[in-house]
Amino acid sequence: MQRRTFLQTSSLALPLSSLPSWFEKLIPTNYEMKLIRRNVGIFSEKGGTIGWLMQPDNIVIVDSQFREQAGHLIDEIKKKPEAPMRYLINTHHHGDHTSGNIAFQGIAQHVLAHENSKKNQMNSAIKNGNEADQLYPDMTYSDRWQQKIGDEVIDIQYWGPGHTNGDSIIHFQNANVVHLGDLIFNRKFPYIDKGAGAMIDNWIQILQQVQTYFDNDTIFIFGHALDGYQVTGNKDDISAFADYLTALLEFVSNQIKSGKSKDEIMAATEIPGASQWQGDGIQRSLAAALEELGKS
Repeated sequence: MQRRTFLQTSSLALPLSSLPSWFEKLIPTNYEMKLIRRNVGIFSEKGGTIGWLMQPDNIVIVDSQFREQAGHLIDEIKKKPEAPMRYLINTHHHGDHTSGNIAFQGIAQHVLAHENSKKNQMNSAIKNGNEADQLYPDMTYSDRWQQKIGDEVIDIQYWGPGHTNGDSIIHFQNANVVHLGDLIFNRKFPYIDKGAGAMIDNWIQILQQVQTYFDNDTIFIFGHALDGYQVTGNKDDISAFADYLTALLEFVSNQIKSGKSKDEIMAATEIPGASQWQGDGIQRSLAAALEELGKS
């Protein structure tokens, strides 16, 4: 992603004159800190996109990238009038979304995630031998969690396994901004974590439900995007990714039915009907689809 200074020219960018005076100090150098709507915005540097809510008396952060990047975000936060950080929320357990948690130790009052996300984070840390580098959630939920924070309402829901078995959908209701974490890879081949309970078929259903549950004014934050594409978008992007996953399953299923071997299927360089999805990583999608269809 090309790094830009704060508030690039776009339909979502607000003029500096309309922002709180403290916000003018939040001007990054080699990363992006962008206001989206009301007091909700994003931070991008390395890893999954961070979301944030910054109010005069409350701060909420969604995901933490890596320790160094989390430190950069914390430095920017310190430039505004001091406010308590009520919650650090993790969309799921992967390291590019939670490795920076430890930087918020003693800063965030609570770390919140889906119960499966916490289990996955703990299991991964044990497997990788980096338990000392973790800050685990001290709060979890199973189906839904809601909380009023200042003049904002945060609504978090779990709609079943998709990218993992612990993906949270985080809605800042009054701003009408939704952080989808890695439920969306915008025009980028996704990581489908079958080892952590990913389910492509249900993932498609989640994306279909997202399109009907939220209105057309909703701005969505994505975990990742191919270079040249944005980490924010609308329902068209949700629909396009659902179409990609559908095309993936159909392609692999048809290849199996035609008698193709696993090696022949894994040699594919494009998913028919989903040519916008490019870059590295198509083999991850193919392997996950083969596993889901019982042909791993």
